[in-house]
Amino acid sequence: MAPSVQLSNGMQMPLLGLGCWQADDGKDVAVAVEAALLAGYRHIDTAYFYANEADVGRGIKAAIATGKVKRSDIFVTTKLPPIGMRPERVEKYLRKSLKALDLDYIDLYLVHHPVGFEEVDENDNMPLENPGTDKEKVKFDFSTDLIAIWKKMENMVELGLAKTIGISNFNPRQMRKIMAIAKIPPTVNQVECHVYFQQKELREACKQHNIAVTAYGPLGSPGRKLFYEKQGKTIELPDLLRNPVVRLVSDKHKRSAAQVLLRFITQEGIIVIPKSTNESRIKQNGDIFSFELDEVDRQALRSLDQGVAGTIFKFAEIFPGYEEHPECFF
Repeated sequence: MAPSVQLSNGMQMPLLGLGCWQADDGKDVAVAVEAALLAGYRHIDTAYFYANEADVGRGIKAAIATGKVKRSDIFVTTKLPPIGMRPERVEKYLRKSLKALDLDYIDLYLVHHPVGFEEVDENDNMPLENPGTDKEKVKFDFSTDLIAIWKKMENMVELGLAKTIGISNFNPRQMRKIMAIAKIPPTVNQVECHVYFQQKELREACKQHNIAVTAYGPLGSPGRKLFYEKQGKTIELPDLLRNPVVRLVSDKHKRSAAQVLLRFITQEGIIVIPKSTNESRIKQNGDIFSFELDEVDRQALRSLDQGVAGTIFKFAEIFPGYEEHPECFF
């Protein structure tokens, strides 16, 4: 069983979770979630934007049906989608997530992104202008009001629909904006974080506000090539798993490169949510608390940080026109 982090509201959040982004084959998602829970994971991360919450819910239900895990054992995270970034839409999208997951409450509900999209259709998570042309861009909602949205997020806790609330992809300035008005402060900020982009400034800001950090893409998100190929695009991604320093540390501990990368992040006190639908890799990724990296290992891995230059999730490429939005992360 994975150790946990105590959130600012007293809740315990497991350090290791199963990430479900890009897991879009329904059967594979359900099987992966069930396999993870039966392998000892107690934290599942999904989102309305991923369009797989119903499959995640089936996996949770299947694991509970074995009698080896209870709902109260499982920490479930999902997220308010960019098309839900209006105060009047927050409750609607949370209830839609609850219905899809077949759950009575969410343990952690995050604002998925500080940037809002226009709501053209509830099933169109990324509405586009001029699709398929060189002028293609996302239909952004430029009136995004983070303070008004946060007040509605607090109401979700008051209604008992979410145990706690947080943010994702928020920079220090946006965090300060929320903290200045929050009656119920965010307990978590989920951001890209890995050895090439260690988010030191943002982590320090989170520490000052007693906000836990969850790292997505802790292995460098190698599956993102497929995401781009589905959009007719090709990209080159850095291969964290083959980095010479990572390989040296993995050879020293007789562990996989993935295990080393995940252990490094968790020893920094950061929650990790590696994605996989492969049962053997799920089990391997879960076996990271039976060894420890020493200070020499950790310093070597810290030296791989490239700052902002190391980011892999380039929002302006994922969401064309992103840099025009006033809440653009960078």
